[in-house]
Amino acid sequence: MISLYRTVLAFHVIAVISWMAGILYLFRLFVYHAQETENIVKQRFGVMENKLYKIITYPAMWVSLALGTTMIGLQPFLLETHWFRLKVVFVAFLMAATLWAGNIRHQLQENRCKISSKAFRFLNEIPTLLMIGIVLLVILKPF
Repeated sequence: MISLYRTVLAFHVIAVISWMAGILYLFRLFVYHAQETENIVKQRFGVMENKLYKIITYPAMWVSLALGTTMIGLQPFLLETHWFRLKVVFVAFLMAATLWAGNIRHQLQENRCKISSKAFRFLNEIPTLLMIGIVLLVILKPF
């Protein structure tokens, strides 16, 4: 029989994959949105960004958090490990980046975003680096 922990873990991984797909694509859309000059195209990017954020990225973040918290409840000793504590810090930064992306989305739609497409190309790497750090911590458990 499959344990409850492993079932929650499986759905947690699915939610995290959805979250990461959403946040990575959202920042890529920001790159294109910021460099666009035609209003009709900017509006289309706005629709795409809204749907991606509201339907996939934001909900997947909260489902990931809820399932991760459930796993901690099922195996509270995780909180005693150094690798897990660092993972939680990285996850907090990833959540902050996601919430910030929601704010950027509004700024782009209101034509008041001061971030350039070049800066968005750099910012697009932040969630990727956080994800790499999280995966390495979970798999390698270095501490």
